[in-house]
Amino acid sequence: MMLQQHLLFVLYSFCGIVIKEAATKNKVKGSQAQFPITQNVTVVEGSTANMTCRVDYNDNTSLQWSNPAQQTLFFGDKKALRDNRIELVRASWKELTISINDVTLSDEGQYTCSLFTMPVKTSKAFLTVLGVPAKPEITGLSRPAQEGEDVTLTCTTSGSKPAADIRWFRNDKEVQGQKEINATGRSFTVRSTIHLKVDRTDDGAAYTCVVEHIALGSLPHQVTEVLEVHYPPQVQIVRSVIVPQEGQYFKLECVSKGNPLPEPVFWTKDGGELPDVERMIVEGRDLIITTLNKTDNGTYRCEASNHLGTNRDEFTLYVYAKDFPGTTTDPNALTQPGPDHALIGGVVAVVVFITLCFIIVLGRYLARHKGTYLTNEAKGAEDAPDADTAIINAEGNHAHAEEKKEYYQGAARNVVHLKSENLGFANNYALRQEYVRCIM
Repeated sequence: MMLQQHLLFVLYSFCGIVIKEAATKNKVKGSQAQFPITQNVTVVEGSTANMTCRVDYNDNTSLQWSNPAQQTLFFGDKKALRDNRIELVRASWKELTISINDVTLSDEGQYTCSLFTMPVKTSKAFLTVLGVPAKPEITGLSRPAQEGEDVTLTCTTSGSKPAADIRWFRNDKEVQGQKEINATGRSFTVRSTIHLKVDRTDDGAAYTCVVEHIALGSLPHQVTEVLEVHYPPQVQIVRSVIVPQEGQYFKLECVSKGNPLPEPVFWTKDGGELPDVERMIVEGRDLIITTLNKTDNGTYRCEASNHLGTNRDEFTLYVYAKDFPGTTTDPNALTQPGPDHALIGGVVAVVVFITLCFIIVLGRYLARHKGTYLTNEAKGAEDAPDADTAIINAEGNHAHAEEKKEYYQGAARNVVHLKSENLGFANNYALRQEYVRCIM
């Protein structure tokens, strides 16, 4: 009996120890798992923010959401704050999710999720609200600018958070501006300014202000203003043909630019009115002469004006004869074909070069043969008793010297039979021929 009681006591003690250890482990496990988990949230102003609080283990303990002012929004599934923008999304022992619709900048701050254990456990989640920048506006173009005037363009956008970035473009090319940021409550007002000294090239130029912000993503706001610049006229006369010819159709075009556009233009000839209104017709900016003649020679002037000034251009007309080389009767021809001066110049250069080469070769040839003749003559004169013998001996052929001398003397006797009027010619011509034959 005593043994049985002892065994029962040991068994009860062992069971108590096991149960106590199990309870202790469950308590520790519950204490570690009962901890709320939250995440920070970032939304764009005007959108919806979802705030979620989770717990992995909960022994039927309630969850609660509070705003940055520590006002309870929801306790479990019970709404505590009267704000129609705040709604319950999901409520259970492991999760409490609420939504805040139409978020404003004032909703930004630190929200708290509480788990009512002993002690109470909390987790923080920060709600960030991005302020959307307003559409930009460009100021400084209340009226058309005049050439040479200083113009300041300012682009302004407000309501951004964080501060927006502003970029300027002239047509498609970026230009640098001066940026200024001012805080207005929870948001920022941003301004960017560019300074211009305008000229006629700025007339019609498009200046674009682009506002970039994280809340806008890849679709930035932008606004464009087209600059209008007034400037005095610029005039140029353009002729229809290069070489005006008698009988041709001829046109002078007065190309005038200005803002405001100068209308109309005025044509004069030699400082006076056009003399022949039947042949000289003004159509808009063009002066047309239907049939040219020599009386049309002179100086023609086109004059254009606007409220900023007057400008003019002149053209001196000279009418060539009808068959003047290089002209054409085509009234619509803007250019006339002429001789190819480059080709002509090349041919002339080649001819001159060939001529110079020929002269140089001929000169060298004559100089060489002249030297040979003088040398041979000197050799023949060394032993010759007279000049005739020296010439015969010049070639060094002494074997035939007597034969050549007789031949020469026979030719000389033939001269006696010539008439007296031909004697001078014979002496001048025949004898020279015989001399040449003798010495060859």
